[in-house]
Amino acid sequence: MGVLKPFIYSEDARSQADFYIRSLGGNLESVITHGESMGVQNDLQDKVIHMCLSVAGGNYIFMSDSMESNLQGNNMSLNIDYPSSEEAREAFSKLADGGHVIYPFEQQPFGLYLGELTDRFGVRWMITAPSVSTRS
Repeated sequence: MGVLKPFIYSEDARSQADFYIRSLGGNLESVITHGESMGVQNDLQDKVIHMCLSVAGGNYIFMSDSMESNLQGNNMSLNIDYPSSEEAREAFSKLADGGHVIYPFEQQPFGLYLGELTDRFGVRWMITAPSVSTRS
């Protein structure tokens, strides 16, 4: 079975990754710059060509600094499903800092907790949790 690992092209991958790590918990696993991988000695040498971060209990996001203009995050939505509404609410609140809440995080008629937002980098997130904690 395949595993989805989103790849985000960013205007500032280091800042965006730091924000996600602080908001969702996790670690910066690796960073490779253009200078390190290709020996580039110009304006691109410090730009990130590949970055891996683990967030929210072992999910991976790959990132790089974009070399061209792009529309930030408006063509996708990232979803993280947490085992408890408390954990999900905390992540939602942190991601919403400097962003825009589309749907507040609250219990939905169909039984899940759900909140949707666009973070300060323009990436759309759906944060979910079951109505009853799945922790043992």
